[in-house]
Amino acid sequence: MRPLRYSINVTLDGCCDHRAIVPDEAMHRHAAENINRADALLLGRVTYELMEAGWRQPVPAAARPEWMEPFARTIDAAKKYVVSSTLQSVDWNAELAHGDLGNAVRQLKREPGKGLLTGGLKLPLALAELGLIDEYEFLVQPRIAGHGPKLFRWTIEVCRVEAREPAGVRLRDGGDAV
Repeated sequence: MRPLRYSINVTLDGCCDHRAIVPDEAMHRHAAENINRADALLLGRVTYELMEAGWRQPVPAAARPEWMEPFARTIDAAKKYVVSSTLQSVDWNAELAHGDLGNAVRQLKREPGKGLLTGGLKLPLALAELGLIDEYEFLVQPRIAGHGPKLFRWTIEVCRVEAREPAGVRLRDGGDAV
Protein backbone atom coordinates (compact mmCIF):
# COMPACT_ATOMS: atom_id res chain seq x y z
CA MET A 1 0.00 0.00 0.00
CA ARG A 2 1.40 3.38 -0.93
CA PRO A 3 1.37 6.13 1.69
CA LEU A 4 -0.50 9.41 1.44
CA ARG A 5 1.70 12.33 2.48
CA TYR A 6 0.46 15.82 3.31
CA SER A 7 2.77 18.81 3.02
CA ILE A 8 1.73 22.40 3.76
CA ASN A 9 3.41 25.74 4.33
CA VAL A 10 2.09 27.37 7.49
CA THR A 11 3.00 30.65 9.16
CA LEU A 12 3.75 30.93 12.87
CA ASP A 13 0.16 31.97 13.57
CA GLY A 14 -1.24 28.92 11.76
CA CYS A 15 -2.24 30.60 8.50
CA CYS A 16 -1.91 28.84 5.16
CA ASP A 17 -2.42 31.79 2.82
CA HIS A 18 0.07 31.22 0.01
CA ARG A 19 0.20 35.00 -0.56
CA ALA A 20 1.67 35.50 2.93
CA ILE A 21 4.66 33.24 2.27
CA VAL A 22 7.69 34.51 0.38
CA PRO A 23 8.81 31.79 -2.05
CA ASP A 24 12.48 30.98 -2.36
CA GLU A 25 14.69 28.53 -4.15
CA ALA A 26 15.02 26.12 -1.20
CA MET A 27 11.24 25.94 -0.78
CA HIS A 28 10.73 25.12 -4.45
CA ARG A 29 13.55 22.58 -4.46
CA HIS A 30 12.00 20.83 -1.44
CA ALA A 31 8.56 20.82 -3.06
CA ALA A 32 9.99 19.29 -6.24
CA GLU A 33 11.70 16.60 -4.15
CA ASN A 34 8.38 15.84 -2.43
CA ILE A 35 6.63 15.48 -5.77
CA ASN A 36 9.41 13.19 -7.02
CA ARG A 37 8.88 10.95 -3.96
CA ALA A 38 5.29 10.34 -5.08
CA ASP A 39 3.62 8.63 -8.01
CA ALA A 40 0.88 11.25 -8.14
CA LEU A 41 -0.59 14.34 -6.56
CA LEU A 42 -4.04 14.26 -4.96
CA LEU A 43 -5.58 17.72 -5.20
CA GLY A 44 -8.86 19.42 -4.46
CA ARG A 45 -10.40 21.62 -7.14
CA VAL A 46 -9.16 24.92 -5.73
CA THR A 47 -5.56 23.74 -5.34
CA TYR A 48 -5.62 22.06 -8.75
CA GLU A 49 -6.84 25.21 -10.47
CA LEU A 50 -4.37 27.40 -8.58
CA MET A 51 -1.42 25.14 -9.43
CA GLU A 52 -2.46 24.72 -13.06
CA ALA A 53 -2.76 28.48 -13.52
CA GLY A 54 0.68 29.04 -12.02
CA TRP A 55 2.70 26.10 -13.27
CA ARG A 56 1.29 24.62 -16.46
CA GLN A 57 3.90 24.67 -19.24
CA PRO A 58 4.77 26.35 -21.50
CA VAL A 59 5.20 29.85 -20.09
CA PRO A 60 6.66 32.92 -21.77
CA ALA A 61 10.41 33.33 -21.47
CA ALA A 62 11.48 35.13 -18.28
CA ALA A 63 7.96 34.86 -16.81
CA ARG A 64 9.46 33.61 -13.54
CA PRO A 65 12.92 33.28 -12.01
CA GLU A 66 15.13 30.55 -13.46
CA TRP A 67 15.36 28.80 -10.05
CA MET A 68 11.61 28.06 -10.24
CA GLU A 69 11.94 26.09 -13.47
CA PRO A 70 12.90 22.69 -11.95
CA PHE A 71 9.78 22.82 -9.75
CA ALA A 72 7.67 24.00 -12.70
CA ARG A 73 8.82 21.08 -14.86
CA THR A 74 8.29 18.61 -12.00
CA ILE A 75 4.73 19.63 -11.15
CA ASP A 76 3.81 20.01 -14.81
CA ALA A 77 4.86 16.43 -15.53
CA ALA A 78 3.35 14.89 -12.38
CA LYS A 79 0.29 12.64 -12.52
CA LYS A 80 -2.63 14.31 -10.72
CA TYR A 81 -5.89 13.05 -9.23
CA VAL A 82 -8.46 15.78 -8.65
CA VAL A 83 -11.30 15.59 -6.13
CA SER A 84 -14.19 17.82 -7.16
CA SER A 85 -17.96 17.77 -7.11
CA THR A 86 -18.18 20.60 -9.67
CA LEU A 87 -15.58 19.89 -12.35
CA GLN A 88 -16.78 17.74 -15.23
CA SER A 89 -13.35 17.17 -16.73
CA VAL A 90 -9.67 17.92 -16.12
CA ASP A 91 -6.50 17.71 -18.14
CA TRP A 92 -2.89 18.69 -17.28
CA ASN A 93 -1.94 15.02 -16.66
CA ALA A 94 -4.97 14.70 -14.39
CA GLU A 95 -8.06 12.63 -13.89
CA LEU A 96 -11.04 13.08 -11.62
CA ALA A 97 -11.36 10.87 -8.54
CA HIS A 98 -14.97 9.67 -8.61
CA GLY A 99 -17.40 8.50 -5.99
CA ASP A 100 -17.08 8.46 -2.23
CA LEU A 101 -13.91 10.28 -1.12
CA GLY A 102 -12.81 7.64 1.37
CA ASN A 103 -13.32 4.73 -1.02
CA ALA A 104 -11.67 6.55 -3.93
CA VAL A 105 -8.56 7.43 -1.90
CA ARG A 106 -8.33 3.96 -0.32
CA GLN A 107 -8.34 2.51 -3.83
CA LEU A 108 -5.56 4.87 -4.94
CA LYS A 109 -3.53 3.95 -1.86
CA ARG A 110 -3.92 0.23 -2.59
CA GLU A 111 -2.19 0.61 -5.93
CA PRO A 112 1.54 -0.18 -5.93
CA GLY A 113 4.02 2.66 -5.98
CA LYS A 114 6.02 5.22 -4.02
CA GLY A 115 3.11 7.17 -2.62
CA LEU A 116 0.66 10.01 -3.09
CA LEU A 117 1.18 13.66 -2.13
CA THR A 118 -1.53 16.13 -1.19
CA GLY A 119 -1.49 19.78 -0.32
CA GLY A 120 -3.91 22.61 0.19
CA LEU A 121 -6.36 22.83 3.04
CA LYS A 122 -9.94 21.67 2.51
CA LEU A 123 -9.23 18.26 0.95
CA PRO A 124 -6.44 17.31 3.39
CA LEU A 125 -8.65 18.21 6.37
CA ALA A 126 -11.34 15.88 5.00
CA LEU A 127 -8.72 13.16 4.42
CA ALA A 128 -7.41 13.60 7.97
CA GLU A 129 -10.96 13.22 9.35
CA LEU A 130 -11.14 9.90 7.50
CA GLY A 131 -7.76 8.80 8.88
CA LEU A 132 -6.25 8.49 5.40
CA ILE A 133 -3.12 10.64 5.75
CA ASP A 134 -0.04 8.62 6.66
CA GLU A 135 2.57 11.39 6.95
CA TYR A 136 2.28 15.08 7.81
CA GLU A 137 4.86 17.70 6.93
CA PHE A 138 4.30 21.23 8.26
CA LEU A 139 6.75 23.68 6.74
CA VAL A 140 6.67 26.48 9.29
CA GLN A 141 7.46 29.83 7.72
CA PRO A 142 9.04 32.39 10.05
CA ARG A 143 6.38 35.07 9.72
CA ILE A 144 3.02 36.07 11.13
CA ALA A 145 0.37 36.39 8.43
CA GLY A 146 -2.52 37.56 10.57
CA HIS A 147 -5.01 36.57 7.87
CA GLY A 148 -6.05 33.78 5.59
CA PRO A 149 -7.24 30.24 6.05
CA LYS A 150 -6.10 28.46 9.22
CA LEU A 151 -4.68 24.99 9.32
CA PHE A 152 -6.06 24.34 12.81
CA ARG A 153 -9.53 25.11 14.13
CA TRP A 154 -8.06 26.49 17.32
CA THR A 155 -6.00 29.65 17.55
CA ILE A 156 -2.24 29.38 17.64
CA GLU A 157 -0.39 32.05 19.55
CA VAL A 158 3.35 32.46 19.28
CA CYS A 159 4.95 32.05 22.69
CA ARG A 160 8.66 31.83 21.82
CA VAL A 161 10.51 32.23 18.59
CA GLU A 162 14.27 32.06 18.53
CA ALA A 163 16.89 31.85 15.81
CA ARG A 164 17.33 28.16 16.59
CA GLU A 165 15.13 25.14 16.07
CA PRO A 166 12.68 24.08 17.25
CA ALA A 167 10.42 27.09 17.67
CA GLY A 168 7.68 26.72 20.24
CA VAL A 169 4.04 27.52 19.76
CA ARG A 170 1.29 27.38 22.35
CA LEU A 171 -2.04 25.95 21.32
CA ARG A 172 -4.72 28.03 23.03
CA ASP A 173 -6.87 24.95 23.67
CA GLY A 174 -3.98 23.54 25.69
CA GLY A 175 -0.64 21.92 25.07
CA ASP A 176 2.58 22.95 23.43
CA ALA A 177 4.00 21.95 20.08
CA VAL A 178 7.67 22.06 19.23
